[in-house]
Amino acid sequence: IDYEQHTIGVFAQGTQFLSENWSLEAGLRVDHDADYGEFILPRISLLYTGIQNTAVRLGGGLGYKLPTPFSEEAQRLQFQGIQPLQVDSLAAERSAGVNADLNHSLQLSDSLSLDLNLLLFYTRVSDPLKLVEAGAGQYVYRQPVPHLDTRGAEMNAVWRWEPFKFFLGYTRADVREHQQSETVEALLIPKDRVNMVFVYEREDDIRIGLEAYYYGRQALQSGAKSPDYWVFGLMTEKIVTDGFSFFLNFENFGDTRQTRDGAIF
Repeated sequence: IDYEQHTIGVFAQGTQFLSENWSLEAGLRVDHDADYGEFILPRISLLYTGIQNTAVRLGGGLGYKLPTPFSEEAQRLQFQGIQPLQVDSLAAERSAGVNADLNHSLQLSDSLSLDLNLLLFYTRVSDPLKLVEAGAGQYVYRQPVPHLDTRGAEMNAVWRWEPFKFFLGYTRADVREHQQSETVEALLIPKDRVNMVFVYEREDDIRIGLEAYYYGRQALQSGAKSPDYWVFGLMTEKIVTDGFSFFLNFENFGDTRQTRDGAIF
């Protein structure tokens, strides 16, 4: 079965400097889709830079996502048994979000610097699309949950010291599905995530990076919680000439896999 989607849109954006330290940025996007109609998407952001080496931003806006058969759930099934989208019975996902972030830079010495970013966010998604089993190995897309929301915080830090860099990020996200009669934790989404990358780099010569990613416990369909886990990797690059580089990467060298905790059916 063929699948195609046609959308046309226009976008405008402008920035107004209110004073030396305040600026306002606003945008408007209008899309028209052949199946789902019009979408009017405003966005606004207020920036303050009155503190040395610091920027504070407040923002918010609307968004949307059209139903598509190419979801992560369908990929896990290798698209076997996926039924065509029923356009007449589905609606586009619509989102509304607000966020606030703080950026601060520190020059600790001539060769050592630290950049910090803290982000707070809230997003509400109406009519999220889900792939549900219809029996006999068949799967269909439905919208059984009226809406879900995500609230949380994210912190990122970057240390730079001569040829070394260290990236550290932490995300805390609470994702809730608001069903007809109850509110439940969204499945397969860790509340806590950590990413770390330590990089040694000689410009135009060599780059070596050690990666570590942490995933917190996730809610399962059975009502249980999955165990948390780490994934490690090592990436290397050797620059031979301006037009030629040699890469050697080791992914998941700690051999993290689900079968260490239970059988896969």
